[in-house]
Amino acid sequence: MSSPKMLKLSEVLAELDMSRAAFYRMRARGLGPRVVRLPNHQIRIRRADLDNWLSQQEERLAA
Repeated sequence: MSSPKMLKLSEVLAELDMSRAAFYRMRARGLGPRVVRLPNHQIRIRRADLDNWLSQQEERLAA
């Protein structure tokens, strides 16, 4: 079994077309996708977590 795909923050920001500052503001409000903080303090986001979060946002906007 392979490990889950982990995206760098820069990859997520490019996919969302979002600035780093906007991403951190969103996270500070508790609205962002789940992140994994590595021992070297870098942030990674699992592909599945990002996809789930995007689906939740679409559902929230459709309601």
